[in-house]
Amino acid sequence: MYKNKKIMIIQHLLIWLVLFSMPFILTYREEQNMDRLIAHFFIPMIFYAIIFYLNFFVLIDKFLFTKKTLVFVLVNIAIIAFFILLKERIEDTFFSELANNRPSNDNRVRVGPPFKLFIYIQILTYAAPLLFSIAIKSTKRWIKTEAQRKEAENFKLHTELQHLRYQLQPHFFFNSLNNIYSLVDISPEKAKSTIHSLGKLMRYLLYETNTELVPLSKEIEFMRKYIELMKLRLTDKTQVESAFPIGKNNIEIAPLLFISLIENAFKHGVSANKNSTISLEMIVHDNVVNFMLENHNFPKEESDKSGSGIGLQNLEKRLELLYPNKYYFKRELKEGVYTVNLKIET
Repeated sequence: MYKNKKIMIIQHLLIWLVLFSMPFILTYREEQNMDRLIAHFFIPMIFYAIIFYLNFFVLIDKFLFTKKTLVFVLVNIAIIAFFILLKERIEDTFFSELANNRPSNDNRVRVGPPFKLFIYIQILTYAAPLLFSIAIKSTKRWIKTEAQRKEAENFKLHTELQHLRYQLQPHFFFNSLNNIYSLVDISPEKAKSTIHSLGKLMRYLLYETNTELVPLSKEIEFMRKYIELMKLRLTDKTQVESAFPIGKNNIEIAPLLFISLIENAFKHGVSANKNSTISLEMIVHDNVVNFMLENHNFPKEESDKSGSGIGLQNLEKRLELLYPNKYYFKRELKEGVYTVNLKIET
């Protein structure tokens, strides 16, 4: 707000510097006595100011911005004509000596420029503050419109991200409950331990992810706990390999970006009667987070309703909103092995 106000003041100062100099430029060959300064400088400046601010505060908003262009043009033509005639009348009344030197149509006794050129110059000088007023007002309006547009976009972005976040939490909880359900009959003790671990994970989801960014170290800790939780339901046929950066760093990242990928790996990368491997690695270099995941893929039957693919859809939408042109996301299924590579520039 302060910056915009400062820019506006500078614009007005520059415009009035130009307008103040115009009478001097137009009369630079003439003798600059007091009467001439008053007639050709101070009086026009008063008229320029009236034209400028009358348009700036009233006419542009009332006519030009409401698409009444013809009315706007006619009103300003009338105002400019009135001030030109008024200036001539003032000169005739109070500055008769200057009036006697005014250009005439008689080419034999002409002093200064031709009369028509004289009128054109007069019109041009009075049109200048009008054009400056339109330029500044239009710029101000564009800045305001652009600020409102960005504010609306930010509000929409915030709303959509909140929706995606609230969508992800029950999705995560639903998938975790499915895992616990599968353990109840097989290993009640593991089921109890899983519920306890799930409580810790949900505490992070509910209370620590309601911000735009979280420390990457906390997100890594959350993923480690989730992997340990998932391991409780696995048999010896599935090997899980994970490697995360050791120690804290200064990187902050949007919460819960990687968990959907890990969930997907445990959902599709585990078989009851076949050997499989889930391998994931995260590398941090400068301000780039590189997440790589690889797992065997065992297609689920159509009757299997555990999860709905909403997690990956959610992830792609969030990446587009949070990191436009700052992420790389590739998924590939080849020869029964599913690979994912997600790079984010923070």
